[in-house]
Amino acid sequence: MGLNPADRSHPALALILHQRACRSYRSDPADDAALEAMLEAATHAPSAENRQPWVFVVVREPAVRAGIDELTREVWLAGGRAHAERSLAPQLFAAVDDFLGGGYGGAPLLVVVAGDGRDGTPPALLASSVYPAAQNLLLAAAALGYGSAMTTLAAQSPDALAALVDLPEGIRPFAVIPVGRPRQPLGAPRRRAVREVAHRDRFGVVFEISEERSALGAPPRPAPPHA
Repeated sequence: MGLNPADRSHPALALILHQRACRSYRSDPADDAALEAMLEAATHAPSAENRQPWVFVVVREPAVRAGIDELTREVWLAGGRAHAERSLAPQLFAAVDDFLGGGYGGAPLLVVVAGDGRDGTPPALLASSVYPAAQNLLLAAAALGYGSAMTTLAAQSPDALAALVDLPEGIRPFAVIPVGRPRQPLGAPRRRAVREVAHRDRFGVVFEISEERSALGAPPRPAPPHA
């Protein structure tokens, strides 16, 4: 029996609809077996020409972690914080400020996600493969009851970040993903409605819900996998 497209309770859809950034973590160490499963999921992302150029550095060592934390604060204070203060609602800005200025919310580990361009692949093309792998990691973390967050602030200083984790020349970091048990339950994220962002055939023609779909009615959003 095929999937009813009106049914948002399908496990994969429920996971995607509830995955969100975690900015406050418990100190419990992340389980290596769970982390391996997250990384394996990341390696099953699509990549250009199936090159699979992703590189992951799992950071637990205090000295390395401290270096990444400090680099992140430097980039944040050098301009990121001022921009965020202008663009974010006060409550969200305060949460992000605590998170980025205070060591990634206390997450017990960080994953530096990088792309191997030593074959001459330019950074822009590397990104098209690396970011889907990062998304797979985020979803796998949520599926296993962990919190995570996609951050690219430290990667704005790629050479400095690469030096902190001894990446060879030609391997460029694109993101830092904290992973750990959420300090408190994570609710569903707020998102714009599909009809606000989707168009049919050309921009400006709203992608309206079909009459059949409207007759079915929009089902309630399912509970998160690990409520």
